[in-house]
Amino acid sequence: MFSKLRKSLATIAAGLILVAVPVAVPISASAATVDIAKNLGCGANLSTDQTSCTTTSGTNRIQSIVTDVVNIFSVIVGIVSVIMIIWGGFKYITSGGDSGNISAAKNTIVYALIGLVVVALAQFIVQFVLNKVTNAS
Repeated sequence: MFSKLRKSLATIAAGLILVAVPVAVPISASAATVDIAKNLGCGANLSTDQTSCTTTSGTNRIQSIVTDVVNIFSVIVGIVSVIMIIWGGFKYITSGGDSGNISAAKNTIVYALIGLVVVALAQFIVQFVLNKVTNAS
């Protein structure tokens, strides 16, 4: 009975992932309207009107890249942590009183919560370090 339940939960989880990813990608990839004709030559310095080309300094670009990578990593780890908390709760409910299964379920939940705390702290630490580095220069 538990194997059928486990298979059906895995199927539901896979279906949710297949639905959530295509829905989430356009949200994260959406951008403001850009005037392509105005900015087309800016990357190769072909524009005669240099005031229309906006350039960012290397520090701002690095800060932006690091922030984007940390944000993407945080979202992925956050989603995995929530899934592991749900999985640990499911294991706890279906442990049937076996102390080994109960301790394994509790460890799964605790480690998933620790992962969420580490991800939250990583956001603050990275922002703090980036602000200190960019303000120092």
